[in-house]
Parts: sequence; structure tokens; C-alpha cells
Amino acid sequence: MPELPEVETTCRGIAPHIEGQMIKQVVIRQPKLRWPVPETLNQILTGLTIESVSRRAKYLLFSTASGTVLLHLGMSGSLRIMSTDQAVGKHDHIDFIFNDGTVLRFNDPRRFGAVLWTSEPAAEHPLLKNLGPEPLLADFNGELLYSLSRNRKTAVKSFIMNSHIVVGVGNIYANEALFMAAIHPTRQAGKLSLARYRKLAECIRVVLQQAIGQGGTTLRDFVNEAGKPGYFQQQLKVYGRAGLPCVSCSQPLTEIRIANRSTVFCSNCQR
Repeated sequence: MPELPEVETTCRGIAPHIEGQMIKQVVIRQPKLRWPVPETLNQILTGLTIESVSRRAKYLLFSTASGTVLLHLGMSGSLRIMSTDQAVGKHDHIDFIFNDGTVLRFNDPRRFGAVLWTSEPAAEHPLLKNLGPEPLLADFNGELLYSLSRNRKTAVKSFIMNSHIVVGVGNIYANEALFMAAIHPTRQAGKLSLARYRKLAECIRVVLQQAIGQGGTTLRDFVNEAGKPGYFQQQLKVYGRAGLPCVSCSQPLTEIRIANRSTVFCSNCQR
């Protein structure tokens, strides 16, 4: 499943190609995604210009003078910049065709993605209005995590993966941030100190920024017909390394399930 760094890389990859461009046509081949694609989307968007491309949590926002397209990649979705003469694949469900001949093509084999429209302020959309802060912005910090965690008995890993607390900390990066912060993933969220939450907030930020930086090398995928953004080829410290030596102390890493999600940690380094 695409996580925040993949979505941010997608945002940065497509923005230069479609910002300032007028939409000529929207071709909807498969409207049955996670939620139905609006039947009137082509009618609404034709003639509008994409003023900006941004990201909120895992949603991509295409802003126009009349409203905003909300696009979610779901579990298997991807976006590619193409030309109108490139062949359509089996799972190429939607094309945004622009006046300059550029095509933004949405591919989604499992159809858990979404393409929606709102004419209201995007921040007030039901899918967005109750989300927590962005982990890369200044209003996310240890003080926030500490204040929201008081009296919570849930595991700290589940706590930081809650999108009402902070958005975009998916399973991979929750594992990695907790290892970097030397915090055991099963610790009760309400029992961690302010100092440890300050460290954890910084580690979440660093882990995500590193992943986004490594994703920069995949930007060519967005102008390559065969290219699809996926998980970055990055050196993960714990995720996917159960039973292998800890990079810090060489003790074998342990794997458990927390909220039915794979959780890998070092029982020696993480307390």
C-alpha cells in the first residue's frame, strides 16, 4: 500500500506536468472504485485549469477555481504522465487529458483507490476535516503527542498510526521511527514521558524525510510508460528483517502482531 512518502513523491512527480494546464477531457473507463467516481466529473472539469497539486495525508488534491479533485491511490493505485497515443492497459481506469496533449493516467488493479470532487473547501471534506496534523509541518511535535496520549492504554505503535493523532505514519515507518527513538512498540502510549515523545516526533519526521529523499530517484517513473511508483529501495532497519541481527546490537530482531499488523523491533535496544 502506498504510504505518505510514496504519495508525496507522486505529488512532486506529477505537479510540474499538470499545474497551470487546462483540462480538455476526463475519460472514465471504470467508475466503480472504492467510492463511485462522480458521473458528471468530465462535465465539471472540462475547461478548468489545475491551479495547484498538493497532498493532505494520503490524498492528492488537484485544486481548480471551482473546486478540488480528491484522489487516493488506495492499495495498488498509481499515476503516470503519458501522451494520448500510448496504449490503454487493463487497469487504466481514468485519464485526465490536458490541452497540451499531456495525459495523467490513473491505474488501480485492486480498485480500492478513489477519485472524488468537492466544490466546498477541501479541508472541510468529510474525509479530511477530522485528520490529525501533517508530520512534516511545524504543528506536529512531541508536546502534541504527549498531550494527546495522556490516559491512553493503547500501544504506542497503534497510537502513532492513528490518523486522528497524526497522518501518514503507516506500518513501515511506525516500525522504523520507534526503532530510531529506542521505544518498545508495545509500551502504553499514556506512560511515555514528554522527553521520549519529543524524540519520537523528531524520529517520525526524519524517517519520513529520508524515505521521501530516497524516492526522488523514482521521479523518472512519472514520464515513463512502463514506470510505476512503488516502495522505495531503501535500507530499512527493522521492518521486514525479523530474525536478522539488529543493526545496533546484533541481537536477533523480534516480530509480533499489534492490531494485526507486523511489528518488528529489538528487545534489547527498544524499551
